[in-house]
Amino acid sequence: MPLTSSTEIQQSEDKPYTTLSLANTQQVAGDHYKRLAIQPWDFIAANNLGYFEGNVIKYVVRWKEKGGITDLNKALHYLQKLIEINSQSQS
Repeated sequence: MPLTSSTEIQQSEDKPYTTLSLANTQQVAGDHYKRLAIQPWDFIAANNLGYFEGNVIKYVVRWKEKGGITDLNKALHYLQKLIEINSQSQS
């Protein structure tokens, strides 16, 4: 089945919920996302998450394979900003 610009959900034993698209067939700089059951951007888009939430997900998912503790600190930084923004709006 050729890949098109449309998104198709496929199931397989090793990746039960894989979103196939042209963008998902390649990765710039590494393969730490391609090895996952679902790529972070697919999870972020499917759950309609915002910029800050999406970055928290991205850095938490990849920390062991790419940036180590630095990625966890990046996730924490985005989480702190998200809390700051939402604390101000709820005051």
